[in-house]
Amino acid sequence: MPPTGLASSVPNDLEAYWLPFTPNRAFKKAPRLLVAANDMHYTASDGRAVLDAAAGLWCCNAGHNRAPIVEAIRHSAGTLDYSPPFQFANPQAFELASRIAALAPGDLDHVFFCNSGSEAVDSALKIALAYHNIAGQGARTRLIGRERGYHGVGFGGISVGGIVNKRKMCGTLLAGVDHLPHTYSREHQAFTKGEPDWGAHLADDLERIVALHDASTIAAVIVEPMAGSTGVLPPPKDYLKKLRAICDKYGILLIFDEVITGFGRLGFAFAAERYGVVPDMITFAKGVTSGTVPMGGVIVRAGIYDAFMRGPEHVIELFHGYTYSAHPLACAAGLATLNLYREEKLFERAKALEPMFADAVMGLKSLPGVLDIRTLGIVAGIDLAPHPDGVGKRGTAAMEHAFHKEDLLVRTTGDTIALSPPLIVSEAQIGEIVEKVGRVIKAVS
Repeated sequence: MPPTGLASSVPNDLEAYWLPFTPNRAFKKAPRLLVAANDMHYTASDGRAVLDAAAGLWCCNAGHNRAPIVEAIRHSAGTLDYSPPFQFANPQAFELASRIAALAPGDLDHVFFCNSGSEAVDSALKIALAYHNIAGQGARTRLIGRERGYHGVGFGGISVGGIVNKRKMCGTLLAGVDHLPHTYSREHQAFTKGEPDWGAHLADDLERIVALHDASTIAAVIVEPMAGSTGVLPPPKDYLKKLRAICDKYGILLIFDEVITGFGRLGFAFAAERYGVVPDMITFAKGVTSGTVPMGGVIVRAGIYDAFMRGPEHVIELFHGYTYSAHPLACAAGLATLNLYREEKLFERAKALEPMFADAVMGLKSLPGVLDIRTLGIVAGIDLAPHPDGVGKRGTAAMEHAFHKEDLLVRTTGDTIALSPPLIVSEAQIGEIVEKVGRVIKAVS
């Protein structure tokens, strides 16, 4: 049951709030309001318990309203509400940075904090450009993204991103950006569990881009190990290793955007570990605090950090940062979240559950209108046939039906249903999610 007083907390006026990534007029005619959460469930404003099959927005990996995280935030708010991050710091920032660096592979030893995945990406791109500049290679200004990639909503992230609707409304964006081809082919990869066999050769397109622009002009390549927001596209086998080899060959920095894949989603602290690749930077956010307090950051290899530390000691090395970088409440939430991941072995749990999760979701492949299913870690993408009236209409109908009729929260992008439940999900709840999604697919077909 929802906490007393919350179930009736429906605002009298919905007009003032401009919702992000939402058709506002349609939403305000039939709002989906969440008023409480605990473990695997939300409470809707009408009192219904709604099973969370999306970890909020890919972020609540430890589940909702976990007591240790809540208490850590409460204690921090009552002790140190804010500390300036420029020229000052709070002790927990150093502790959290050390803990995150210890989870990262190789010599990814330094952490720059910000407040979101979008800020993390823009920070990583700036660090890459600045690194080449101080290394005497200031001509390396070109940034390489990938088609269908999502790297947040900053101008840098949209520029290297490859989702058309996010790019076309914002004009020319950053100059000097190119894109690798995306890695998905339904013809060669349909209904694949884990990494598809086909597609590693697509990394070779980086050689074409180098030949076109010359390596001396290219600063960095940024990719999601698993492209999430575009509809769950797992990397082909050895694709990321090939990218790493080509970047090494030409002195190009490789950035993994792990805002979604970080903190256990693929059965490891970071996808870089799963794939045996050490990138030059990793961006993170979402799962670092299990969605409780906004936080993001960039994990940087030692050589990059050290390059900035060679000038006079009294001079600022990197002219970049945010008012709320390493916010005390976020640091407290992050430390408590990492403790939960460790104590409950949630990364290992996700790895162990992966085969069962994949088998369960693949059980939907014979339903009407299902064009493809992809699974990786505790993530799945289910492609539905588009509605004759337009792309995305069936996906939206599926999301609305799931919430109102099945008491289920799912994420949809276009006509793809994306599942990414909290890592505390039980086998019985996986079965419940898949059963409900099956009914949703039938209802919208």
